[in-house]
Amino acid sequence: MEQLTQEQQEKRNQEYNDYVEQVTPKHNLWANMGKAFLLGGTICLLGQIILNIAVSFGLKQEDATLWCSLILVLLSVILTSCNVYGLLANWGGAGALVPITGFANGVCSSAVEFQKEGQVFGIGCQIFKIAGPVILYGIFSSWVLGLIYWLIS
Repeated sequence: MEQLTQEQQEKRNQEYNDYVEQVTPKHNLWANMGKAFLLGGTICLLGQIILNIAVSFGLKQEDATLWCSLILVLLSVILTSCNVYGLLANWGGAGALVPITGFANGVCSSAVEFQKEGQVFGIGCQIFKIAGPVILYGIFSSWVLGLIYWLIS
């Protein structure tokens, strides 16, 4: 094995650092926050429009919120299945994680990814790959908080 001199090692290291700098994507924090705000705001605006339309059709506020949630989940699943939600998430980043649509996307994307493996071992086993831990820790934390509330009161 050929020994490199100190000067050759420094030159090689500098070339490598220049290459890494060149291929590393540059991110603009303010632009990313703006995109996340726009996408998340658009999803929330869509939810508010659905809610207002449901109320204008004579539904009680409580029923209208249920329909709004169902429609947002359905739209998220449809967009995920058509590979559109992923494009929106790549553009809008954290704005796509608006809780109900982001959760639906997480569940649906696992099902879509493993559908070729069949109904049981593909979709059935993998559908909660992402959402399972969220459900588990949500239930566990609500249990702990309920226990604390019960002990305090």
